[in-house]
Amino acid sequence: DLHKAIRRQRQMCIRDRSLFPIGKPNMAYEKYFKGRSYTEILSGGDLQVVNVTFEPACRNNWHIHKAEKGGGQLLLCVSGRGWYREWGGEARPLSAGDTVEISAGVKHWHGAARDSWFSHIAVEKPGQGCSTEWLEPVSDEEYFKLG
Repeated sequence: DLHKAIRRQRQMCIRDRSLFPIGKPNMAYEKYFKGRSYTEILSGGDLQVVNVTFEPACRNNWHIHKAEKGGGQLLLCVSGRGWYREWGGEARPLSAGDTVEISAGVKHWHGAARDSWFSHIAVEKPGQGCSTEWLEPVSDEEYFKLG
């Protein structure tokens, strides 16, 4: 159908702008995202490295990467435009070449700009007792206030 053809065309467009594959629909974590995202595991060993691609206006819920020692996350932005925001702070625009280092224990969210696909490489920083606590969604009201 037409919607599938348009989505496929957009996926091809983002693929042409990124060095990494878009991956498959992120079904495992879709309940923690507003909109559709895709993941491609680049390294699944001791160092977890995943390409995450967000359709326009897609973002994940507020969440915290927890750890008893070490931990956290590093985002390496590879294509498109997106946003990162820490609880109590201002939203930060992201584009290819930007990096975000997120310490364990910091409540935050990230995702695409409303009119752009966005991809980042998510690197889970090594630590002990690491986990992710998924929290409330980012409201449409809060999100659409962003530029």
